[in-house]
Amino acid sequence: MTALEAFASQQLKAEVPQFCVGDTVKVHQRIVEGSRERTQIFEGTVIARKNGGISETFTVRRLSFGVGTEKTFPLHSPNVQKVEVVRTGKVRRAKLYYLRDRVGKSAKVKEKI
Repeated sequence: MTALEAFASQQLKAEVPQFCVGDTVKVHQRIVEGSRERTQIFEGTVIARKNGGISETFTVRRLSFGVGTEKTFPLHSPNVQKVEVVRTGKVRRAKLYYLRDRVGKSAKVKEKI
């Protein structure tokens, strides 16, 4: 094991949250503003998960006031405090980029029951 691999294995989170593409999640993100620190929640649908190991990321999309907003979060970042699954989605694809072109009811993902 090289020094880089050893460092990366130390930085991995012990408990990785279980969620899939299509799930609606709440991401609790730590925001630092000067000397103050707060937690901001970003809720939306997971449209992609990429890579593996220390460089694993996931992209969350939400509509706010008719404008689509996407954020990509590193899964093992210390700034991502918690990922809560609000509802599980029923999808047949690994990437849901087609949701970018949809508006209204067609932009919804069915819920897995």
